[in-house]
Amino acid sequence: MAEIKKVFVTGGAGYIGSHCVLSLLEAGYDVVAIDNFANSVGKEQAAASLDRVRRITGKEITFYKCDLLDIKQLDGIFDKHTFDCVIHFAAVKSVGESMKQPLMYYKNNIIGAMNLLEVMASHGCYQLVFSSSCTVYGNPSSLPITESHPIGNVTNVYGRTKYFIEEILRDVVNSEQKWNIVSLRYFNPVGAHSSGLIGEDPTTNFSNLMPYIAQVALGKKPELSIYGGDYATPDGTGIRDYVHVMDLAEGHVAALKKLQSKHAHLQVYNLGSGQGTSVLDFVKTFEKVTGVKIPYKIEARRYGDIESMYANCDFAKVDLGWTAKYTLEDMCRDFWKWQTMNPNGYKSNNTASMNGTTDGH
Repeated sequence: MAEIKKVFVTGGAGYIGSHCVLSLLEAGYDVVAIDNFANSVGKEQAAASLDRVRRITGKEITFYKCDLLDIKQLDGIFDKHTFDCVIHFAAVKSVGESMKQPLMYYKNNIIGAMNLLEVMASHGCYQLVFSSSCTVYGNPSSLPITESHPIGNVTNVYGRTKYFIEEILRDVVNSEQKWNIVSLRYFNPVGAHSSGLIGEDPTTNFSNLMPYIAQVALGKKPELSIYGGDYATPDGTGIRDYVHVMDLAEGHVAALKKLQSKHAHLQVYNLGSGQGTSVLDFVKTFEKVTGVKIPYKIEARRYGDIESMYANCDFAKVDLGWTAKYTLEDMCRDFWKWQTMNPNGYKSNNTASMNGTTDGH
């Protein structure tokens, strides 16, 4: 197998993308990244998160502001570079928003992925790591969830876009033997790089749990809304599998090594901690780690949400040599460091945010 040296990263300025770019650079890969700033902060050809990644690593990243729906611009970038592999993060990603704007989600996520595959094939690049999601499993019939669990009976539009793209990848692999693809089904990424320089900076009101908690902790919101307190779980709140974003980033480095060592056509892996944590337990852990009290109120369940989800990650451990290393306490501690150093995210006018330590965890 040819050595993978140069990697094209879509959605590279986003939360998971920026942490992955950092891990790729530290592992010795050359990175070209694109983003349209739908889920990230930047302007023109400058991405705030990737500027911080350059500071941490001391390495260069080639960046283009580009939307995957602009196939002509995408094609032009592939004309300028020869890529050994693509990592595809770029997507709109909120479950709640997807239920309100389904057409936008289908157009952005599915057409964007199809454009990317078309341009890759026309330039002879057939190695791909796809950012999928545990939402493809729908409401699981058994726990923990293995990769062989049925997929497709998805409860929300965002998850359906990931499921449809996985089906497209399956058809593409069957039609052309050159394709070599790894699909990583993430569970719930949280946390931040231990330097506090990069982290999650939501650009919409449809926020994940950790940023919402942080907004309450910083006094920007009066209380946390917990959607659903009557689930058949020990405390009535939903159970999820939270995984540190840096563990997730290392999972992509492991996936690249797998693509380099084996032509598996299409292989799927769960990336999670393998532990189920309720929303209330998550809040209690955050309070314990930070010493900040989080007032909350229980609200009605959200349409499209699932009661309990957590992963069996044995296959990733055996086949990728990957396992989650960080604890829930680490996730809370690292995220709170990011949030307190950057109370307004990447827009923070805070010298501390650019003078933090840059050593690893």
